[in-house]
Amino acid sequence: LMLQISQKTSSDGKLFGSVTSTNIVEALKEQGFDIEKSMIRMPQGQLKQVGDYPIKVALYGDISAQITVSVLGEAM
Repeated sequence: LMLQISQKTSSDGKLFGSVTSTNIVEALKEQGFDIEKSMIRMPQGQLKQVGDYPIKVALYGDISAQITVSVLGEAM
C-alpha cells in the first residue's frame, strides 16, 4: 500500500511542519482502514522532507505490514 500525503514545502523540499502518525492514521481511514495511532511505527520519527518512506504498521502481536508513505510538496 502506498499513501500520498501532501504538505506545504519550502523551495528546498523541507516541510513547513511534519507528517506525523496522526496524519498517516487519517490517510489510512480515508482509504477504509481502521488503524490506531499506537500501531504506527516510525523509526526515523516524524517525516520532515519530501520523499518516500517505509512505515511499519503493527497489526497484531508479531504480525505487521509495511506501507510506503509518499510525502508530496505543495507550493505556497
